[in-house]
Amino acid sequence: MCLLQSVLERPHYGFTDANGGFTRPTHSQILKEFFSRLNFLRDKRNWLVAVSWLAAFLFVPFFVIFFLKYLSWKLFFIGFVYSMVLMGTHGTIYLHRYGTHRAFRFSHPFWLQIARNLVIKVIPEEIYLVSHHVHHKYSEGPWDPYNVNGGWLYCFLADANHQPISRSLREEDYLRVARMVEHTGVKTNTYQQYRRWGTIAHPLRTILHYILNWGLHYAFFYWIGGTPLAVAIFGMAGVWAFGVRTFNYDGHGRGVDKRRDGIDFNRKDRSINQIWPGYVAGEWHNNHHLHPNSARSGYLPYQFDGAWEVIRLWHKLGIVASYRNDKAEFLRRYYLPYRNHLKPEQQELAGEA
Repeated sequence: MCLLQSVLERPHYGFTDANGGFTRPTHSQILKEFFSRLNFLRDKRNWLVAVSWLAAFLFVPFFVIFFLKYLSWKLFFIGFVYSMVLMGTHGTIYLHRYGTHRAFRFSHPFWLQIARNLVIKVIPEEIYLVSHHVHHKYSEGPWDPYNVNGGWLYCFLADANHQPISRSLREEDYLRVARMVEHTGVKTNTYQQYRRWGTIAHPLRTILHYILNWGLHYAFFYWIGGTPLAVAIFGMAGVWAFGVRTFNYDGHGRGVDKRRDGIDFNRKDRSINQIWPGYVAGEWHNNHHLHPNSARSGYLPYQFDGAWEVIRLWHKLGIVASYRNDKAEFLRRYYLPYRNHLKPEQQELAGEA
Protein backbone atom coordinates (compact mmCIF):
# COMPACT_ATOMS: atom_id res chain seq x y z
CA MET A 1 0.00 0.00 0.00
CA CYS A 2 1.23 3.51 -0.87
CA LEU A 3 2.24 5.47 2.24
CA LEU A 4 -0.27 8.20 1.38
CA GLN A 5 -3.09 5.67 1.68
CA SER A 6 -2.17 4.90 5.28
CA VAL A 7 -0.62 8.14 6.50
CA LEU A 8 -3.83 9.60 7.96
CA GLU A 9 -5.62 8.31 11.04
CA ARG A 10 -8.58 6.25 9.89
CA PRO A 11 -11.99 7.41 11.21
CA HIS A 12 -14.26 4.82 12.76
CA TYR A 13 -16.43 4.77 9.62
CA GLY A 14 -13.34 4.29 7.45
CA PHE A 15 -12.27 5.84 4.18
CA THR A 16 -13.30 2.90 1.99
CA ASP A 17 -15.97 0.22 1.91
CA ALA A 18 -15.37 -3.53 1.48
CA ASN A 19 -14.96 -3.08 -2.27
CA GLY A 20 -12.47 -0.20 -2.00
CA GLY A 21 -15.02 2.48 -2.85
CA PHE A 22 -15.72 5.65 -0.92
CA THR A 23 -17.62 5.37 2.34
CA ARG A 24 -19.95 8.34 2.83
CA PRO A 25 -20.81 8.54 6.53
CA THR A 26 -24.01 9.93 7.96
CA HIS A 27 -24.08 13.28 9.75
CA SER A 28 -24.41 11.53 13.09
CA GLN A 29 -21.34 9.40 12.36
CA ILE A 30 -19.34 12.49 11.40
CA LEU A 31 -20.36 14.36 14.56
CA LYS A 32 -19.68 11.36 16.77
CA GLU A 33 -16.19 11.06 15.27
CA PHE A 34 -15.61 14.80 15.69
CA PHE A 35 -16.41 14.88 19.40
CA SER A 36 -14.38 11.72 19.92
CA ARG A 37 -11.35 13.36 18.30
CA LEU A 38 -11.71 16.42 20.56
CA ASN A 39 -11.59 14.32 23.73
CA PHE A 40 -7.96 14.64 24.83
CA LEU A 41 -8.85 13.42 28.33
CA ARG A 42 -9.76 10.01 26.94
CA ASP A 43 -6.73 9.90 24.67
CA LYS A 44 -3.95 12.48 25.04
CA ARG A 45 -3.01 11.90 21.42
CA ASN A 46 -6.09 13.98 20.55
CA TRP A 47 -4.29 17.05 21.87
CA LEU A 48 -3.54 18.66 18.48
CA VAL A 49 -7.13 18.54 17.23
CA ALA A 50 -8.29 19.92 20.59
CA VAL A 51 -5.77 22.79 20.44
CA SER A 52 -6.70 23.60 16.84
CA TRP A 53 -10.43 23.80 17.57
CA LEU A 54 -9.89 25.59 20.88
CA ALA A 55 -7.99 28.26 18.95
CA ALA A 56 -10.90 28.58 16.53
CA PHE A 57 -13.47 28.94 19.32
CA LEU A 58 -11.30 31.48 21.17
CA PHE A 59 -11.98 33.88 18.31
CA VAL A 60 -15.71 33.82 19.11
CA PRO A 61 -15.56 36.08 22.24
CA PHE A 62 -13.57 38.65 20.26
CA PHE A 63 -16.17 38.52 17.48
CA VAL A 64 -19.06 38.98 19.94
CA ILE A 65 -17.38 41.84 21.83
CA PHE A 66 -16.51 43.57 18.58
CA PHE A 67 -20.09 43.50 17.28
CA LEU A 68 -21.66 44.41 20.61
CA LYS A 69 -19.27 47.15 21.71
CA TYR A 70 -16.89 48.40 19.04
CA LEU A 71 -18.66 47.89 15.72
CA SER A 72 -18.06 50.58 13.11
CA TRP A 73 -17.78 50.53 9.33
CA LYS A 74 -14.10 51.47 9.54
CA LEU A 75 -13.17 48.68 11.94
CA PHE A 76 -15.35 46.20 10.07
CA PHE A 77 -13.56 47.03 6.82
CA ILE A 78 -10.11 46.71 8.44
CA GLY A 79 -11.03 43.39 10.03
CA PHE A 80 -12.57 42.13 6.80
CA VAL A 81 -9.47 42.95 4.76
CA TYR A 82 -7.19 41.43 7.38
CA SER A 83 -9.12 38.17 7.59
CA MET A 84 -10.14 37.64 3.98
CA VAL A 85 -7.16 39.11 2.14
CA LEU A 86 -4.15 39.03 4.47
CA MET A 87 -4.91 35.77 6.26
CA GLY A 88 -6.18 34.15 3.06
CA THR A 89 -3.12 35.20 1.07
CA HIS A 90 -0.79 34.14 3.87
CA GLY A 91 -2.42 30.72 3.97
CA THR A 92 -1.89 30.36 0.23
CA ILE A 93 1.74 31.46 0.43
CA TYR A 94 2.94 29.72 3.57
CA LEU A 95 0.78 26.65 4.14
CA HIS A 96 -0.14 25.89 0.55
CA ARG A 97 2.58 26.88 -1.91
CA TYR A 98 5.56 26.75 0.43
CA GLY A 99 4.51 24.28 3.12
CA THR A 100 2.90 21.59 1.00
CA HIS A 101 4.27 22.08 -2.50
CA ARG A 102 7.63 23.78 -1.88
CA ALA A 103 6.97 26.03 -4.87
CA PHE A 104 9.60 28.49 -3.63
CA ARG A 105 12.54 28.57 -1.23
CA PHE A 106 13.46 31.12 1.43
CA SER A 107 16.97 32.54 1.31
CA HIS A 108 17.45 32.19 5.09
CA PRO A 109 15.64 30.47 8.01
CA PHE A 110 15.10 33.92 9.55
CA TRP A 111 12.77 34.89 6.71
CA LEU A 112 10.92 31.61 7.05
CA GLN A 113 10.13 32.34 10.70
CA ILE A 114 9.02 35.87 9.85
CA ALA A 115 6.75 34.57 7.08
CA ARG A 116 5.43 31.81 9.31
CA ASN A 117 4.22 34.34 11.90
CA LEU A 118 3.08 37.22 9.70
CA VAL A 119 -0.56 36.71 10.69
CA ILE A 120 -2.48 35.26 13.62
CA LYS A 121 -1.85 31.51 13.76
CA VAL A 122 -4.89 29.34 13.07
CA ILE A 123 -3.96 26.01 11.46
CA PRO A 124 -1.21 23.69 12.79
CA GLU A 125 1.20 22.87 10.00
CA GLU A 126 1.05 19.09 10.16
CA ILE A 127 -2.74 18.93 9.99
CA TYR A 128 -2.72 20.84 6.71
CA LEU A 129 0.50 19.78 5.00
CA VAL A 130 0.41 16.00 5.25
CA SER A 131 -3.27 15.67 4.42
CA HIS A 132 -2.95 18.04 1.47
CA HIS A 133 -0.45 15.69 -0.15
CA VAL A 134 -3.09 12.98 0.14
CA HIS A 135 -5.74 15.30 -1.30
CA HIS A 136 -3.70 15.91 -4.44
CA LYS A 137 -2.79 12.26 -4.86
CA TYR A 138 -6.37 10.98 -4.45
CA SER A 139 -8.52 14.03 -5.15
CA GLU A 140 -12.21 13.10 -4.81
CA GLY A 141 -11.20 9.47 -4.27
CA PRO A 142 -11.73 7.31 -1.16
CA TRP A 143 -8.63 8.52 0.69
CA ASP A 144 -9.15 12.23 -0.01
CA PRO A 145 -9.43 13.69 3.54
CA TYR A 146 -11.83 16.44 2.44
CA ASN A 147 -13.57 14.57 -0.30
CA VAL A 148 -16.33 16.76 -1.73
CA ASN A 149 -18.44 13.64 -2.28
CA GLY A 150 -18.73 13.33 1.49
CA GLY A 151 -20.77 16.53 1.71
CA TRP A 152 -20.38 19.88 3.45
CA LEU A 153 -20.09 18.57 7.01
CA TYR A 154 -17.56 15.93 5.93
CA CYS A 155 -15.33 18.71 4.57
CA PHE A 156 -16.00 21.22 7.37
CA LEU A 157 -14.88 18.82 10.13
CA ALA A 158 -12.16 17.15 8.08
CA ASP A 159 -9.28 18.68 10.04
CA ALA A 160 -10.47 16.75 13.09
CA ASN A 161 -11.91 13.60 11.50
CA HIS A 162 -9.70 12.87 8.49
CA GLN A 163 -6.56 15.02 8.45
CA PRO A 164 -4.51 14.07 11.56
CA ILE A 165 -1.65 11.69 10.86
CA SER A 166 -1.90 8.01 11.71
CA ARG A 167 -0.86 7.00 15.20
CA SER A 168 0.49 3.62 14.14
CA LEU A 169 3.20 4.47 11.63
CA ARG A 170 6.37 2.40 11.52
CA GLU A 171 9.51 4.34 12.39
CA GLU A 172 10.76 4.57 8.79
CA ASP A 173 7.34 5.79 7.64
CA TYR A 174 7.08 8.31 10.46
CA LEU A 175 10.47 9.78 9.54
CA ARG A 176 9.29 10.14 5.93
CA VAL A 177 6.13 11.89 7.07
CA ALA A 178 8.04 14.19 9.44
CA ARG A 179 10.14 15.35 6.50
CA MET A 180 6.95 16.66 4.90
CA VAL A 181 6.76 19.22 7.71
CA GLU A 182 10.26 19.94 9.04
CA HIS A 183 11.13 22.49 6.31
CA THR A 184 8.46 24.83 7.75
CA GLY A 185 10.47 25.39 10.91
CA VAL A 186 8.42 22.99 13.07
CA LYS A 187 10.73 21.05 15.38
CA THR A 188 9.65 17.45 14.84
CA ASN A 189 9.20 14.80 17.50
CA THR A 190 11.46 11.80 17.75
CA TYR A 191 9.77 8.50 16.96
CA GLN A 192 9.47 7.78 20.68
CA GLN A 193 7.80 11.15 21.24
CA TYR A 194 5.50 10.51 18.28
CA ARG A 195 4.42 7.20 19.81
CA ARG A 196 3.53 9.03 23.00
CA TRP A 197 1.78 12.07 21.54
CA GLY A 198 0.59 10.75 18.17
CA THR A 199 1.86 13.81 16.29
CA ILE A 200 4.85 15.27 14.51
CA ALA A 201 4.80 18.41 16.66
CA HIS A 202 5.27 18.45 20.43
CA PRO A 203 2.34 19.86 22.48
CA LEU A 204 4.45 22.15 24.64
CA ARG A 205 6.21 23.81 21.71
CA THR A 206 2.96 24.08 19.73
CA ILE A 207 0.97 25.67 22.56
CA LEU A 208 3.84 28.04 23.33
CA HIS A 209 3.94 29.04 19.67
CA TYR A 210 0.21 29.83 19.71
CA ILE A 211 0.57 31.91 22.89
CA LEU A 212 3.53 33.92 21.59
CA ASN A 213 1.99 34.42 18.16
CA TRP A 214 -1.37 35.56 19.50
CA GLY A 215 0.17 37.67 22.25
CA LEU A 216 2.53 39.55 19.93
CA HIS A 217 -0.17 40.17 17.34
CA TYR A 218 -2.65 41.40 19.93
CA ALA A 219 -0.01 43.68 21.47
CA PHE A 220 0.86 45.10 18.05
CA PHE A 221 -2.77 45.83 17.12
CA TYR A 222 -3.41 47.30 20.57
CA TRP A 223 -0.34 49.53 20.18
CA ILE A 224 -1.49 51.00 16.87
CA GLY A 225 -5.24 51.15 17.53
CA GLY A 226 -6.11 50.21 21.10
CA THR A 227 -8.61 47.62 22.23
CA PRO A 228 -11.19 48.36 19.49
CA LEU A 229 -8.75 47.56 16.66
CA ALA A 230 -7.28 44.50 18.37
CA VAL A 231 -10.71 43.07 19.14
CA ALA A 232 -11.98 43.84 15.64
CA ILE A 233 -9.09 42.05 13.92
CA PHE A 234 -9.17 39.02 16.21
CA GLY A 235 -12.94 38.82 15.90
CA MET A 236 -12.89 38.96 12.12
CA ALA A 237 -9.97 36.51 12.03
CA GLY A 238 -12.44 34.02 13.45
CA VAL A 239 -14.55 34.37 10.32
CA TRP A 240 -11.59 33.13 8.27
CA ALA A 241 -10.76 30.42 10.82
CA PHE A 242 -14.18 28.83 10.37
CA GLY A 243 -14.75 29.81 6.75
CA VAL A 244 -11.52 28.28 5.43
CA ARG A 245 -12.81 24.88 6.54
CA THR A 246 -15.49 25.08 3.84
CA PHE A 247 -13.17 26.04 0.99
CA ASN A 248 -12.48 22.65 -0.54
CA TYR A 249 -16.21 21.85 -0.65
CA ASP A 250 -16.85 25.04 -2.62
CA GLY A 251 -13.59 24.76 -4.60
CA HIS A 252 -14.67 21.37 -5.98
CA GLY A 253 -18.12 22.49 -7.07
CA ARG A 254 -19.99 21.28 -3.96
CA GLY A 255 -20.03 17.82 -5.48
CA VAL A 256 -21.36 19.00 -8.86
CA ASP A 257 -19.29 19.38 -12.02
CA LYS A 258 -19.15 23.17 -12.49
CA ARG A 259 -16.05 23.29 -14.70
CA ARG A 260 -16.23 25.65 -17.68
CA ASP A 261 -14.53 25.32 -21.04
CA GLY A 262 -11.75 27.83 -21.52
CA ILE A 263 -11.51 28.49 -17.78
CA ASP A 264 -11.08 25.18 -15.98
CA PHE A 265 -8.56 23.11 -17.94
CA ASN A 266 -7.88 20.40 -15.34
CA ARG A 267 -10.28 17.53 -16.05
CA LYS A 268 -8.93 14.99 -13.57
CA ASP A 269 -11.18 16.28 -10.78
CA ARG A 270 -13.97 18.83 -10.28
CA SER A 271 -11.81 21.68 -8.97
CA ILE A 272 -12.86 25.06 -10.34
CA ASN A 273 -11.38 28.55 -10.66
CA GLN A 274 -13.46 30.99 -8.60
CA ILE A 275 -13.31 34.78 -8.67
CA TRP A 276 -13.61 35.39 -4.90
CA PRO A 277 -10.88 33.08 -3.56
CA GLY A 278 -8.78 33.92 -6.62
CA TYR A 279 -8.82 37.67 -6.00
CA VAL A 280 -8.64 37.69 -2.20
CA ALA A 281 -6.13 34.84 -1.71
CA GLY A 282 -4.59 33.98 -5.09
CA GLU A 283 -6.35 30.60 -5.00
CA TRP A 284 -7.22 29.74 -8.60
CA HIS A 285 -7.98 26.19 -7.63
CA ASN A 286 -8.34 24.43 -10.97
CA ASN A 287 -5.10 26.00 -12.20
CA HIS A 288 -3.44 24.90 -8.98
CA HIS A 289 -4.51 21.29 -9.49
CA LEU A 290 -2.96 21.44 -12.96
CA HIS A 291 0.33 22.85 -11.64
CA PRO A 292 0.46 22.22 -7.86
CA ASN A 293 4.18 22.99 -7.55
CA SER A 294 3.96 26.42 -9.15
CA ALA A 295 4.37 29.55 -7.01
CA ARG A 296 1.84 31.16 -9.35
CA SER A 297 -1.68 29.93 -10.12
CA GLY A 298 -3.26 33.01 -11.74
CA TYR A 299 -2.47 32.54 -15.43
CA LEU A 300 -5.11 34.35 -17.50
CA PRO A 301 -5.29 38.16 -17.77
CA TYR A 302 -8.12 38.61 -15.28
CA GLN A 303 -6.71 36.09 -12.77
CA PHE A 304 -4.96 38.42 -10.35
CA ASP A 305 -2.78 36.38 -8.00
CA GLY A 306 -1.89 38.38 -4.91
CA ALA A 307 0.03 35.50 -3.35
CA TRP A 308 2.27 35.31 -6.42
CA GLU A 309 2.85 39.07 -6.36
CA VAL A 310 4.05 38.81 -2.76
CA ILE A 311 6.36 35.90 -3.58
CA ARG A 312 7.75 37.79 -6.57
CA LEU A 313 8.33 40.90 -4.43
CA TRP A 314 10.08 38.82 -1.77
CA HIS A 315 12.33 37.40 -4.47
CA LYS A 316 13.30 40.90 -5.60
CA LEU A 317 14.06 41.82 -1.97
CA GLY A 318 16.21 38.71 -1.47
CA ILE A 319 13.78 37.04 0.97
CA VAL A 320 12.95 34.27 -1.50
CA ALA A 321 15.91 32.56 -3.13
CA SER A 322 14.08 30.80 -5.96
CA TYR A 323 10.60 29.92 -7.16
CA ARG A 324 8.76 27.99 -9.85
CA ASN A 325 6.39 29.71 -12.29
CA ASP A 326 4.42 27.39 -14.60
CA LYS A 327 2.45 30.05 -16.49
CA ALA A 328 4.36 29.51 -19.76
CA GLU A 329 3.76 25.77 -19.60
CA PHE A 330 0.05 26.31 -18.88
CA LEU A 331 -0.29 28.58 -21.90
CA ARG A 332 1.63 26.23 -24.18
CA ARG A 333 -0.08 23.00 -23.15
CA TYR A 334 -3.63 24.13 -22.42
CA TYR A 335 -4.72 27.69 -23.17
CA LEU A 336 -3.14 28.38 -26.56
CA PRO A 337 -4.22 25.04 -28.11
CA TYR A 338 -7.75 25.73 -26.85
CA ARG A 339 -7.75 29.30 -28.16
CA ASN A 340 -6.34 28.34 -31.57
CA HIS A 341 -9.32 26.07 -32.17
CA LEU A 342 -11.80 28.89 -31.64
CA LYS A 343 -13.37 30.97 -34.38
CA PRO A 344 -11.90 34.49 -34.82
CA GLU A 345 -14.76 36.16 -32.98
CA GLN A 346 -14.42 33.64 -30.16
CA GLN A 347 -10.69 34.29 -29.97
CA GLU A 348 -11.39 37.96 -29.49
CA LEU A 349 -13.67 37.16 -26.56
CA ALA A 350 -11.09 34.82 -25.06
CA GLY A 351 -8.58 37.66 -25.03
CA GLU A 352 -4.82 37.66 -25.25
CA ALA A 353 -2.89 35.76 -22.58
